Amino acid sequence: MANPSLSEYLAQAQRGLYQRVFGPEYMMKQNYFTVDTATGIFTATYGRKVWHSLNNQTRFYNAIPKVVWGNTAGWRIRTDRGTGRSRPITETGSLPTVDISDIQTVASLPRIVGTTFGASVKSIFTANLEGGVGDVLAMEQENAQLDHIKEINEELLAGTAYVTSTGAATTFTVPASIAHHFKVGDAVSQWDNDATDWIRITGSVISGVATDTGIVTLASSTAFADTDVAAIYSRAGFTSIDDIVSYDGVRYGGGSTNAAFLDGGVRAYDLTYAARTSVGDWNAAARVDGNNGVSRDLSLTHIDNCIRDIRTRGGEPKLILMGHDQYYRMERLLNSMQRYMGQEEYSVGVGSERTFPGTRAGFVVATYQGIPVFTDPDVPASVATDDAVLGQNVYVLDTDYLEIAVAQPTQYVENRDYFAVGALVVRGLLYTMGEFRCTGFNRQAKVLDLAV
Repeated sequence: MANPSLSEYLAQAQRGLYQRVFGPEYMMKQNYFTVDTATGIFTATYGRKVWHSLNNQTRFYNAIPKVVWGNTAGWRIRTDRGTGRSRPITETGSLPTVDISDIQTVASLPRIVGTTFGASVKSIFTANLEGGVGDVLAMEQENAQLDHIKEINEELLAGTAYVTSTGAATTFTVPASIAHHFKVGDAVSQWDNDATDWIRITGSVISGVATDTGIVTLASSTAFADTDVAAIYSRAGFTSIDDIVSYDGVRYGGGSTNAAFLDGGVRAYDLTYAARTSVGDWNAAARVDGNNGVSRDLSLTHIDNCIRDIRTRGGEPKLILMGHDQYYRMERLLNSMQRYMGQEEYSVGVGSERTFPGTRAGFVVATYQGIPVFTDPDVPASVATDDAVLGQNVYVLDTDYLEIAVAQPTQYVENRDYFAVGALVVRGLLYTMGEFRCTGFNRQAKVLDLAV
């Protein structure tokens, strides 16, 4: 089996392959192997099946275009036309003043997501005996692939900032159900709610996350008080859509944040925090509709305002993203508008996925104002000042300006060198290298602080 090129992977990524979860091809090892002379580790790459599975899940990942990374570590965005360079000229009038465009540089470097698994030689042998589970290594591979898929999708949909509860010297606490939005290696800043100011914490890198208790551990000493806000300003993994759709002063749980803290591959930011992204700036979202951490019901007006602001800034919404809670609330809103005509079911393609079946009159939502409505259970939820977890957010996106740049498609590495490991175990690693990028921040919008 020939090793497929990156362009072949991407071509497959754009197709809708719905026959089975892991695509039409059985997982195979390539007909080659290499040996790392430094470690002696045998490696065999066969990531095709994982790549198929990434693009055959009903996930937000599938709705975003994939592109080859290319020979670049960033790009430039024109943010100002120049003052007075265009105006009417009278018959003998002077020419407009010569001016130049304002160009901003956006840096972007690839991120790596890895998933490991292993099985002992004894368990591999006994699992094939009568009454065993079968090929335990294959089972672990399958489970690791699912975990790898889930991790990438969670990173793309991780929340940017959350209100915290009092923690110990090097910890803070968030509701357990949203703790997975914080990843080991992320760096956080702190909004001091008493001092109403930001605190930059040197070495504030997350070293541990307990998803059962909501306790997040930092590598350095700091003191988070109740109602403070922990905002992620540097991602160890993929940049999330919540990072992209933000701007200075957005209030999470009643506190404030500053999206300019994001180093991500998508934003330029100032290490001194002197230059902050604010409403109307080139790297600010078209709209962030929040309610200061107070729950309110989703209304069509919230979505209409997002669509309006994106169109005002020259974009055209291509996707409405929400959790299942808001999807069914939106369905009930449209139910009262049902006109009993055109009842045939239809669905709309979004990337390599399709929406739930709906009717053109809106009884079951498939589109709203002609824009596909896509649901994903990993969409982040808001948190109120009292630590209550609210409903999931709603995002209105122009996907023409969003892309997942792939530096390396999913690779599989296997280690059967018992001396290198120091134990009779077989270990495996799946990794994907890429980044989520945005080339038009002011063509994206979101709605926060919604009721469940």
